[in-house]
Amino acid sequence: MLYPLKFQPILKDKIWGGEKLNQYFNKASESKNLGESWEISTVPNDVSVVGNGELKGKSLQELVNNYKAGLLGDKNWERFGNEFPLLIKFIDAKQDLSIQLHPNDELAKKRHNSFGKTEMWYVMQADDDANLIVGFKGEVDKATYLKHLEKNTLTEILNFDNVKEGDTYFIEAGRVHAIGAGVLLAEIQQTSDVTYRVYDWDRVDDEGNERELHNDIAIDAFDFEMKNDFRIDYAKQKDVSNEMVSCPFFTTNFIEIASEIAIDNTHDSFLIYMCVDGDVEVITKDSKEHISKGETILIPAEVKNFKLKSVYGKLLEVYV
Repeated sequence: MLYPLKFQPILKDKIWGGEKLNQYFNKASESKNLGESWEISTVPNDVSVVGNGELKGKSLQELVNNYKAGLLGDKNWERFGNEFPLLIKFIDAKQDLSIQLHPNDELAKKRHNSFGKTEMWYVMQADDDANLIVGFKGEVDKATYLKHLEKNTLTEILNFDNVKEGDTYFIEAGRVHAIGAGVLLAEIQQTSDVTYRVYDWDRVDDEGNERELHNDIAIDAFDFEMKNDFRIDYAKQKDVSNEMVSCPFFTTNFIEIASEIAIDNTHDSFLIYMCVDGDVEVITKDSKEHISKGETILIPAEVKNFKLKSVYGKLLEVYV
């Protein structure tokens, strides 16, 4: 029988990374440039490994292959087969990330044999004056964009938002974006590691090399018709699931727990819980697991009934 699964984090150093993932979440790294903790992944060469229970040491890909709909749910098994559809991360930006965008499913399949990358961000902590770049200030067409790119004035037409804990953004494929320095966030996205980098602040690495840009192929991935509807307002009623984002690729709800709530999984999908504050117990009839701020747990689809218990805990609840 499957049970609530915790995975060993896959830690990634980045040129823009810092130390908050260790300081805030106790991720096991002494790096001063730790940028990402991949919590749940089946990206090739970065596949999550179970860290708890009888299946400890098994990879998530093995579980998908072996348990099929029992893990994913019937509709997800029919839709995705052996491909786990989501990639779950925590990200610490000590410096600004590159200005970038991602291709949609059609373009990503054609060019990279990959899913596209629609994603969302939940800000867990932000330094004073920290910001995110999401979309353009106003209407921008292809010609205007290319003119600013050529003149190295791209930042003049981008939308900068000062952010704080709890702010949430929905980043559809084709939308330009960047995480700003001083932001620590949770990211939920399609399973894809395809990024088109269009500007990297003219920075160089320790050897004096600039990172590769992808402007030749990025231009076809832009959706210049996209509306500025990326800021997400959501209810925060306690002890219930409050919908944040619902799209073809995932649904994410916000849950603040101050007691005990019973979950009856009627979604025909696995459930993922990212603890974004406090701590929570996940209780089934046969098991009990604890997750603290900065930890993630996956509830297989066949686990239909369980409880979430906490004096104080905030969760992002994710399913497909």
